[in-house]
Amino acid sequence: MCRFAADCLALFERLTHDLEVILGPDTADLGLRVGIHSGPITSGVLRGEKPRYQLFGDTINTTSRIESAGERGRIHVSQDTADLIRVAGKEAWLTKREDHVKAKGKGSLQTYWVCIREGQSGSTNQDESVVSSADEVPSKDFVSSMMVRDNSQKNRHKDKLDRLV
Repeated sequence: MCRFAADCLALFERLTHDLEVILGPDTADLGLRVGIHSGPITSGVLRGEKPRYQLFGDTINTTSRIESAGERGRIHVSQDTADLIRVAGKEAWLTKREDHVKAKGKGSLQTYWVCIREGQSGSTNQDESVVSSADEVPSKDFVSSMMVRDNSQKNRHKDKLDRLV
């Protein structure tokens, strides 16, 4: 999941650089924050006018809190996810966040930044899978939940993008 997040951030950076030429310098203000937490979840399809697949549970709520406390262009993970990263032998990816995150309903959380060095991120070939082997998934009882949000002003470039499409 961390490799996927790193690949998404790198792709987003290239995309915003390309869009800056088309849409103007304000496009450089676009950014992503990534938050990852691991734990049990519940899922299901919500029916209605527009049925959709949803994930529920404390893991999803904690993921949202981790993402909200993150910084633009960085991968922010919980203690539970950091423990799983260590078990996978990737402790070098982790940098302990100096301050604790105050999360509503959770209290004070120790969190970490993930920094995957050049050559450690996902695949180098677009046809390769981001996860290279099944043994990288620590447990079937846990899922890593990732929140990615655009932290720019909503609809800022909507008109320009609509014209391009």
